[in-house]
Amino acid sequence: MFPRLIDFGNYGLPTYGVLAATGLLVGLMLNVRLARRDGINPDLAWNMGIVAILSAIAGAKLLFLAGDWRYYLEHPRQILTLSTLQTGGVWQGGLLAGLLAAGWYMRKHRMPALRTADAFAPGVALGHAFGRLGCFAAGCCYGKPTDLPWGVTFTHPLANALVGTPLDVPLHPTQIYEFLLELAIFTVLMWRLKRRRIEGEVMGAYLFLYGFGRYFLEFFRDDPGRGEFFGGAMSGTQILSILLVIAGGLLWMRRTPEAATASSK
Repeated sequence: MFPRLIDFGNYGLPTYGVLAATGLLVGLMLNVRLARRDGINPDLAWNMGIVAILSAIAGAKLLFLAGDWRYYLEHPRQILTLSTLQTGGVWQGGLLAGLLAAGWYMRKHRMPALRTADAFAPGVALGHAFGRLGCFAAGCCYGKPTDLPWGVTFTHPLANALVGTPLDVPLHPTQIYEFLLELAIFTVLMWRLKRRRIEGEVMGAYLFLYGFGRYFLEFFRDDPGRGEFFGGAMSGTQILSILLVIAGGLLWMRRTPEAATASSK
């Protein structure tokens, strides 16, 4: 597609970086607005968002390297190559690192953890949707070959050079699949936030819905670096997706009739 918006000789402005940064900014602005509406200090919400974003970037990159650790152990110089540095990483690694960092920040500043998490969940989904458009433009996170009429054929040689995208072959547009998934989740979360009966259920819904959807999207992905388990039957991303579903389900299990009644008084 369009890996670079602007070219400067051998260098350029990557489309993925622009869209990812846009998603982070839009998502964070939405998070702060929702936090303020929920009685949370907007300055603390903004600072927590920055801490979570930086931690998420590091976590996504580390999990990406861990998914193919044998290769990088044998070729350590590849860690600092342009193709590795421009790769966004594994989203679940970023999500887990971001949640841990946010949890630490909320505890340190005595913020209401579950209420804050609910306010941040829609922005996370929206920001991730922008990021997947960036993946589509860059050609990363590509899908398996397909004969379906909506298969996408990448032709830009830079996509192949940087992230190994197969060229001139119709592929599942997995980036668009996930973009649509995130938009659907964002819509559900915004709807649920207005009807919340107990704190934590909105974040629980996000973890459950995203983990569930991402587990099945993995069957259409064909890019390397997500790890293999059980003889290749499952990817590391699918295992993490199962954990997200469990975590989201545990948050929703708090929605007992007694708790819901007490929260509505």
